[in-house]
Amino acid sequence: MAKRVTIVLQDDLVKKLREKQSKLIKESTKSVSFSSVVNVYVRKGLK
Repeated sequence: MAKRVTIVLQDDLVKKLREKQSKLIKESTKSVSFSSVVNVYVRKGLK
């Protein structure tokens, strides 16, 4: 179950995440939400 959380990200992090999102969108036929990209990279960082 997903939970809505408000966070504040620094501009450089938003830029990097948007670049990752753009790459994923280009590689996929499905839409890729910013939230899903944040979740992927938070998970990777917590391993």
